[in-house]
Amino acid sequence: MKSTVYGVLVSLVILVAACGEKKPTAEVVEEIPMGETDIVAHGEYLVNILGCTDCHTPKKMTEQGPVPDMDKYLMGFDASRPLPPIPENVPLGPWVLFSGELTAAVGPWGTSYSGNLTPHETGIGTWTLEQFKKAIREAKFKGLDNSRPIMPPMPQHYAYLTDGDIEAVFEYLKTIQPIENRVPAYEPPSS
Repeated sequence: MKSTVYGVLVSLVILVAACGEKKPTAEVVEEIPMGETDIVAHGEYLVNILGCTDCHTPKKMTEQGPVPDMDKYLMGFDASRPLPPIPENVPLGPWVLFSGELTAAVGPWGTSYSGNLTPHETGIGTWTLEQFKKAIREAKFKGLDNSRPIMPPMPQHYAYLTDGDIEAVFEYLKTIQPIENRVPAYEPPSS
């Protein structure tokens, strides 16, 4: 009987303690405005973690394999070189082909070339922030209404970036070396 009374008392103490316990609550984190230097640094960080150089920077071969050619940083497909010939026996659909520099892709959608993201007029040099947002959010070519869609392999999940993140990327891209490089136009699939 004594153990039953102790058991009930211990249970009551635990129950009272649990009822009085303050439950953790989620705090709403507000976006803190960044200064110009901070926004550019944040944009550089995002460009790096989002892997923009993977497709928008031509590669050069090293002992460790292909690495981004930083002299051509974010200039997109190198228009001074032709696209290598596409093998005729590869069935597009179950297969997608990439150029060796990973700046062009051929698939059931046709042939797409990674764009020039530098602030040269052949890149995004004349774009507004609103155009850049539309390109990222709505996958509109050059961020223009009534334009064609941006083609694969451009990731569509970048649309989930915050307005602040998109602005930071845009502001960073405006600070990099402008490179003249008029990327070839998208080619629809041949019948």
